[in-house]
Amino acid sequence: MTEIDTSVPHSARIWNYWLGGKDNYPVDEEAGDAYTAVFPGIVTIARSSRAFLGRSIRYLVEEAGIRQFLDVGTGLPTVDNTHEVAQRLAPESRIVYVDNDPLVLAHARALLTSTPEGVTAYEDLNLYEPARILEAAGRTLDLTRPTALILSGILGHVDGYDRARDLVRALLAGLPSGSYLCVNDGSRGTDPAYEQAQDAYNETGAVPYFLRPVEQIEGYFEGLELVAPGVVSVPTWRPDGTPALPIGQHGGLARKP
Repeated sequence: MTEIDTSVPHSARIWNYWLGGKDNYPVDEEAGDAYTAVFPGIVTIARSSRAFLGRSIRYLVEEAGIRQFLDVGTGLPTVDNTHEVAQRLAPESRIVYVDNDPLVLAHARALLTSTPEGVTAYEDLNLYEPARILEAAGRTLDLTRPTALILSGILGHVDGYDRARDLVRALLAGLPSGSYLCVNDGSRGTDPAYEQAQDAYNETGAVPYFLRPVEQIEGYFEGLELVAPGVVSVPTWRPDGTPALPIGQHGGLARKP
């Protein structure tokens, strides 16, 4: 296993820190605090992204009848992970997590819990290997049946929008009609302070994350049937309770015809 580098801030560990987790190091806390000093709203973005993931999974289970999930770019386990939300509602749900981060791998045992009726598996693979991801997922999931592809906060790490869109298409190509795509990512053009903080973070030597215009995030769903209300700021996507104000994180959910 690749050695965990604790000398350079890491996005998954910083995200974990903002979510209130404990799987991070002083270098991550320092980078996270530097970011929040410029843009305190990043904590809201992190937590709103996680809440959107939970609401979208609930829709997939309760309204779309989905029982299979392929979550690529899992990140560190926190609260209400994909398998926890899905299996709470439908214990027979089957989930495959994909990530190649050594710290995530070290915590895979926490992810590999499952209800007796369902399955939770972990594959140590890279987003840039869609064919291998589909092959590995097929050992746990029946990819002739509708499956939800979850890409939460991962596509912004891909350098080049065309490349990111091609990766989405390659993964979707291996899933049948009736499958769903769930994406949420940081958006550009909503909050200058957010953009300033992210641009500064990208200069620290950590793996960069690229905020993209909303129309590019919409482009990931080209050819799919968007679930209402479409691609929107994540707190406003089917909110629980009082609608929240829009933030620089956009996402949506769509069905493959």
